[in-house]
Amino acid sequence: MNLQSRLTIWSIAIMALIVGFVSVLDLNDDLNTQFQATLARSDLIGRMVSVLISSVIERDPKAPVNVTVNQQALGEELISLMGEQKALVEIAVCDPQNRILADTEEKRVGSTFEGLPSFSSVVRGGSWREKLRSLWRTGNYEVSQTWGRDGKPLLMVRMVVVSSLLRNEMKPAFKTHMEIALASIVGAMLAALLFSTFAFRPLGKVGKMLDLLAKGEYEEQFLTTVESNSDEVGVMASKVSLLGQQLRGAHYEFSDLKDNFERLLNELEDAVLIFGRDRRLIAAAGAVERFLTRPRGELLGLLLSDIFPPSTSLGLLLAQAVQTGRPIRNRGVPIKRGNGSGLSNFIALLSVEILESSGAVGPGAGVLIRLRDPEATRQIGRQLQTADRLSAISRLTGGVAHEVKNPLNAMMMHVELARMKLAHGDYDVTPQMDVISGEIMRLDRVVKTFLDFTRPVVLNLVDVPLETMVNEIADLARPQAQAAGIEILLKQESEGVSITADVDLLKQAFLNIVVNAIEAMPNGGNLRIESYVRGDEAEIRIADTGPGISPEVREKIYNLYFTTKEHGSGIGLAMTFRIVQLHDGAIDLVSEPGMGTTFLLRFPIAVLQG
Repeated sequence: MNLQSRLTIWSIAIMALIVGFVSVLDLNDDLNTQFQATLARSDLIGRMVSVLISSVIERDPKAPVNVTVNQQALGEELISLMGEQKALVEIAVCDPQNRILADTEEKRVGSTFEGLPSFSSVVRGGSWREKLRSLWRTGNYEVSQTWGRDGKPLLMVRMVVVSSLLRNEMKPAFKTHMEIALASIVGAMLAALLFSTFAFRPLGKVGKMLDLLAKGEYEEQFLTTVESNSDEVGVMASKVSLLGQQLRGAHYEFSDLKDNFERLLNELEDAVLIFGRDRRLIAAAGAVERFLTRPRGELLGLLLSDIFPPSTSLGLLLAQAVQTGRPIRNRGVPIKRGNGSGLSNFIALLSVEILESSGAVGPGAGVLIRLRDPEATRQIGRQLQTADRLSAISRLTGGVAHEVKNPLNAMMMHVELARMKLAHGDYDVTPQMDVISGEIMRLDRVVKTFLDFTRPVVLNLVDVPLETMVNEIADLARPQAQAAGIEILLKQESEGVSITADVDLLKQAFLNIVVNAIEAMPNGGNLRIESYVRGDEAEIRIADTGPGISPEVREKIYNLYFTTKEHGSGIGLAMTFRIVQLHDGAIDLVSEPGMGTTFLLRFPIAVLQG
């Protein structure tokens, strides 16, 4: 079998595999949705039955619960609650000894309810194989809820779900999925076959040409054929380049590559200048004219001291860097632009690299100078941060849905309860209206908190020495840490480095993390606060020796209202995340259960002029 046939078969197989895999994932999602919907409906019916039991007990609260439920004819009410749930065939109210007190099947009253496998375990803990197995194996499953009073369980509400009925309910959806999946696979295979037929046809001819060229045989007829198809030229050029000098005209390709590279350099927003060992300019690219107000053609061949006179602060700084051989990273320097009376100072970011060659360093090496516009850099950074902030919006608001869902569920349940009372002639729905009113007020508080959290913040930005801020945070946290038997360890490698920040807000962000770390070590431990410089960024590390954070919790810790504390608000880390974003920073964490947690915060270094 030749290469073209193998590629065709592989492309068809891969396409069919991808489409089939996507179809299986879609089917699995639908399967989970159906199971969860059935469980949710059963749980809701169970809660309604519990409400019905409570209303029956209230009629004669002094009588024994099992006697009251047994004497009441609840069969019709249970049948009414069960409604048209096809997979749900029975609802039974049992005492702690599993004796049936009320049932949708009246003949079952008085008998013993035999235990069945838990439907909740299949839905929440079972794999997709277990779900499919439960569908194709006819069997009964149980959804149960406990009813009690004063914290003591008195009755059990047991609902029977029949898997065969659930299977019949899901058959139309399965059939539709299978038809769509089969049609998609067939369509993908046909599309891959057609694509392969046209795309791989030139392979035989191009392969023969490359074999001849590798042997040094270069016939004009092949050259003419190749030049008529640009795609074949691209395939052939990638292999012929490995033959080196055997390809005629290789220097033209090299010239094109050089031109493209120079064009790319000239389109840079930065100015790049390279000086040789004799300190003469040998190459200039990028926005040289914008920074130096002179055409690059006039600058080539000039000495470093001619372009940047030592009498200027920039020239003096460059002379010192070249003399000592020490590089410079993003140093803010003033540059004069314009002519005559129109001169103006412009702050640029200067970077200097000493180019080592054949062991030469310092005066005997070349020099690369780069000038950057900090405003252009900030614009690019803001564009990149926009995407981060868009994703941060969904992360910060992720917990709001949960806080809104709970009161809505409670309101829905009490509306149903009020409807049932009215249907039975009981017009006392004041308790239900009180609960609904309270949940509406709770929703109002959630929405107000969220609006306050997302309201724009005016930052009071100043340049702050990083070491000073870290020391202040450690001093603020030390009393609480000492009370908990925790030792604070400081390590700072950021001398002379400043960041632009709103001091109060950034302290709040740091303290939220530090306090969480202290609370995670109730039996004492070590809290490390460290600062470093990483290129253009300042990095702060806050590490504890607590129990760590599990992976499933780690993805939610910045969500608004999410908390693992008993009395936590779920706002602290969400606020920290927001403050870091407002400072154009980034936050990350490293944690393993039992190994502690380390938060990493990175901020741009303030531009220093000199």
